[in-house]
Amino acid sequence: MIKSMTGFGRCELMEGNRKFTVEMKSVNHRYLDVNIKMPKKLNFFESSIRNELKNYIQRGKVDIFISYEDFSETTGVVKYNKEIAGEYLTYLRQMANDFGLEDDIRTSTLSRYPEVFTMEEVTEDEEEIWKELDKALKQACEAFVETRIKEGANLKEDLIQKLDGMLAHVEFITDRSPQIVADYKQKLTDKVKDLLQDAQVDENRLLTEVTIFADKVCVDEELVRLRSHIEATKQALIDGGSIGRKLDFIAQEMNRESNTILSKTTDLEISNRAIELKTEIEKVREQIQNIE
Repeated sequence: MIKSMTGFGRCELMEGNRKFTVEMKSVNHRYLDVNIKMPKKLNFFESSIRNELKNYIQRGKVDIFISYEDFSETTGVVKYNKEIAGEYLTYLRQMANDFGLEDDIRTSTLSRYPEVFTMEEVTEDEEEIWKELDKALKQACEAFVETRIKEGANLKEDLIQKLDGMLAHVEFITDRSPQIVADYKQKLTDKVKDLLQDAQVDENRLLTEVTIFADKVCVDEELVRLRSHIEATKQALIDGGSIGRKLDFIAQEMNRESNTILSKTTDLEISNRAIELKTEIEKVREQIQNIE
């Protein structure tokens, strides 16, 4: 099977008190280009996320959006700093003694001073978080790949139809080419006879001219290579796999052969077919740009 480089996948996963949402989309790109947007808390897992993606994607510009929510009631703990409180108390009593003030220090008053009580986040189990994130990531990737496979099947069907149409043009040019030489020979013979009237026509000279003409307009090699490229493209589509780059190269070769055919021919019908060939090759090449 073949895959399109256009795809979309999404997964929303709730495990215990944690909720992960992974959304990914892609468009065609020459290489694999991954852009990840996620909370800073998850930055530690970026390398693992990229490694996981390589199991599902070979080419494409992929944007991934990850959100994370923790609904735990105890996301932090209060910490009492006895040393800081003791220092405050020592200095307050010293102030009262130095200035003859009443020592009216209360616990509620002391607790309001900075750093006496602090809130610290509970250390989370990174292994457990990755286990849940990885599960959500895999499910999103599977949905993402499914859309790519579906689009790839549509691309394959459309491309094979276009390639069959191109083969029909190649067959027409192949059948038509010998007739051009025959028509040229007849036209040249008639013209020479008309000019010479009753004089004897030099068959050897005539044959030489026809041979030179036939050599100039001969596109047999180009047709053989073009047919071979078309068949190779069809077979690659049937075999499947990551074939986008290979098909793009073959499409360039097909375009080169069609240009040569068009430049050599002097026949209007073949010219029209060669132009149609170039048009179809360009359409095929545009479609190939979307194959992984």
